[in-house]
This record gives sequence, C-alpha cells and structure tokens, in this order.
Amino acid sequence: MNKLKQVWASLRASLWFVPGIMIFISIALALVLVEIDFRSGGVWLPDYPLVFGLGADGARGMLTAIAGSMLTVAALAFSLTLNAVSQASGQFTPRIFRNFMRDRANQFVLGYFVSVFAFCLLVLRTIRGADELRFVPSLAVMAGLLLALGGIVVLIFFIHHIAASLQITTILDNITNETKEAVERLLPHAVGEGPVAGMQREIWDTFEKNLWRKVLAERAGYVQNVDTDGLSEFASENGLLIKMCRGTGEYVGRGGVLAEVASSTSMRIVDADDVRSIRELFNLASHRTIEQDIGYGIRQIVDIALKALSSGVNDTTTAINCIDKLGDIVSEIACRRMPGSITSTDDVARVMIAAPGFADYVETAFDQIRISGRANQAVFERLLSTLSFIGECTRASDRRAILSKQAELIGEYAAETLSTAYERDRVARKLSEARRVLGGSTGSDAAILEGKVN
Repeated sequence: MNKLKQVWASLRASLWFVPGIMIFISIALALVLVEIDFRSGGVWLPDYPLVFGLGADGARGMLTAIAGSMLTVAALAFSLTLNAVSQASGQFTPRIFRNFMRDRANQFVLGYFVSVFAFCLLVLRTIRGADELRFVPSLAVMAGLLLALGGIVVLIFFIHHIAASLQITTILDNITNETKEAVERLLPHAVGEGPVAGMQREIWDTFEKNLWRKVLAERAGYVQNVDTDGLSEFASENGLLIKMCRGTGEYVGRGGVLAEVASSTSMRIVDADDVRSIRELFNLASHRTIEQDIGYGIRQIVDIALKALSSGVNDTTTAINCIDKLGDIVSEIACRRMPGSITSTDDVARVMIAAPGFADYVETAFDQIRISGRANQAVFERLLSTLSFIGECTRASDRRAILSKQAELIGEYAAETLSTAYERDRVARKLSEARRVLGGSTGSDAAILEGKVN
C-alpha cells in the first residue's frame, strides 16, 4: 500500500500524467464521434446546413487551423508555467517547485490544449473528398470547433491563474491548506494507541547490543513514509522487536541504519528475509513530500520567511504572513494527539516509533525565524502573538510549557538585539500577554526594557 501511495504522489507531481489521460480521452472521443457520423450517414445535414454543412475542404482547413493554434498555445502555456515556477523558486524558495508542478489547474490547462490538438489530428485523417469515398464527420468537426472556442476560455483562465499563483498569499495558502490536510490525515488518532501505548522502553534495554541486527538502506534518500502498521503486524507475527532509527522526512545515506531488529524469543534468529521485509516498509526518495511529512510543509513556509528576512530582500510583511500561517498549522497540531512512541498488535511492545513530537514542530516553525528576525520588533511581536494563539488552542500543560519556553527565548533575544526602549517596551507587553496565556514566568518585564535577560 505504501508503494502505491508513493507512486501516486509521484504521478500527481508530474506534468505529464493528467495531460496524458486527457489525450487518451480526446482520442476516444474522436473515434466515438467519427463512428457516430459514419453510422448515421449525416442525417442532420438537411435540417442544420449552416451548422453541419462544411465540405471536405472547409472541414480540413478549419481543423488544420485549430490543431496548429492549439499546439502553439500549448507551447505558450508550458513556457508560462516554467517561467512562473522559475520566478517563484528564485524569489521565495526552490522547495515550492513541486507545488507548481502538482497544481491541478496547470496540469488541466496543458492537457486541454494538447488533447484538442490530438482530437483534430484524428478527425482530419478520416475526412474524404469528392474524388474519394466522400465522408465528412460533421459531428466530430463541430465538436472540434466547440473545443477550440472552449480553448479561449481556458487560455484566459490560465493567464489569470498564473498571475494569481505568483502572489505570496496564494502560495502560502496552498502550502498551509495542504499541510493541514496532512495533519488531518496523519494525526486523527495516535499511532500505537491501546494497552501498550504507555509501556516503558525497558523491554528493549534488556537486550544486549550485539543481539540487534541493523536494517541498512540500499539507496540514499529521504524517508517519504513508513508503514508503521505493517511493522507492527510483521513484528507480532514473527516474534520480533523493532526500533525505528529514521522517521518520515529524515535523510539516510546508502548503508545508513533504517531500523534495528531483534527476536523476542531465544527460539528464533533474525535472518536476511526479516531484514528485507522490514526494509521494504520504508519508502525512500530523492525529495520530501507533504502528504506523509507534516514537517516539510512547515519547512517550506519557514524558508519563505527566512528569504523575506534576508538582508537582500528585507520584506517584513511577507515574514509576518508566514508566521500567521505557521500559527494556523501548529495550532491544528496542538489540539491533536501525537504518534505514540511504542506500538503493537498483540499486547506486547513490538515497535519503537521514530516520529516528531510537538516540541519538534514548534522548534522547526519558530527557531530560525526568531534568529533571522534579529532586531526586528514587528517579527518578535507577531511571534509572541502567534504563540499566545496556539496556547489558547490547547489545555495540555506540557505543550504550553514548550510554547512558554519559546516565548522566553524570543524575549531574551529581543532584549539582546532591540536598540530602543520603545521597541523593547512593545515586545515586553506582548511577552507579558503570552505569559498570561501560557502560564509561564511572571517575572518583571522591566528586564527587557533594560535590555537584560529575564
């Protein structure tokens, strides 16, 4: 199943899959309409001569013009798409390149024009003039004309879509929505829920180090996803214990350790077949994807914020927009259960999961932005406001403690980098509000005003 998910994700991110399907549909449509024309013998010609009354030469000329124009517009659409991708990648982050390739609208537009071109070619080859067995597929020719007129609407839509897709708000919205969909899909229930979810890890510590057999990666790449259910079932069926050493989104080199496995009984020895079966449950690729990797969606938005805060760009507004979107994503995570660290299917602790926790997501979202926002009062204020918002979305004291620690780090960095009392005063007020929400330190904010660390 994981392999199928990986193949589907690759197909969805390609510029050829949807256009290829549309070409096959256009070919089937052309063949069906030509067959209908042939079997009907053009019975509608006398009733609608102005609509279906083109001769062989007129039909050939019109379809030739349509085919040529559609191919030209298709080339233009490909050029505009690649130019937009190049511009967005350079201006924001190269990690959004695949987002443009995955855009359904772009794929549909490219597929529409090339499929109309294929449709016209197939219909053209069936037209016969007076010196032959006369046949003009009037219904198919009319369909070609309607498709060409539809191409005008599609072209206008495409130009509007490309212009809109280059706006930073649209890019951030798309990344945010896709990441929240991944949160909804991956964190509806805790991995490893049940009687073994809270078991301690001492069971693994009872095994000597030399009893563990390493599962090595046969190729280098990022772990796109791991079939944790499959690991649990395999471990339970074969009496094994498995420790994941690499989680989704992590990079592993060729020969790197994906997991370690040991037998829970002395009657069984871990063999090469076990290692091979476990390795197949890890899917590696040359890139990360949001579908199974929530952290990658956060990473994309953080990269855009870092680019905006760089000295060459210095776009505070974009950075603040990114912080708002990060708050939206992390707040969704804050009210959900994290994957369990231990899982099984037979009431025995079988698999130790390697998965990011809430603290990891918070650090990924805010650490680098805090550092890159050096001496930027607006960034510090928005970070503190966002942490307060996230804190309002969860009642878990441990998660509020994580957010509180992040708020204190922002206050500390603001005290070190802000140069005026006015700026420090504004940040101090936001820090005070964050402390009230998160239940953090209630010490005096005067330390920030004086440029000291609380």
